[in-house]
Amino acid sequence: MKENLFEMGANFEDSWSSDNKDKPSNKKTIEVKAPEKHQLHFAKEKRRGKIVTIVKPFHLEKQDLQALLKVLKKKLGTGGTAKEDSLEFQGEIAEILHTHLENLGYRFK
Repeated sequence: MKENLFEMGANFEDSWSSDNKDKPSNKKTIEVKAPEKHQLHFAKEKRRGKIVTIVKPFHLEKQDLQALLKVLKKKLGTGGTAKEDSLEFQGEIAEILHTHLENLGYRFK
């Protein structure tokens, strides 16, 4: 019996690889800034008939952004999510959110 039954004559040298499971990493490096160095702004969107308040761009690690989201959701009593460099909250709560973020030391445009 042959050593490799599925060899079709292809020559894989050192520069070639048949493993297509190696995917290039597309991790972005995040420049972490202190809260007073942020320049945040608000946006409102209407999704499925409901208002969503978006605050961005945050320059924080993912864990820090999740922790900030958890604190704000408890203070505001509303739902929300973290997506890449932004926080999204349910409802039209820009004024209240602005005061809470200012108390935490964040700045706005």
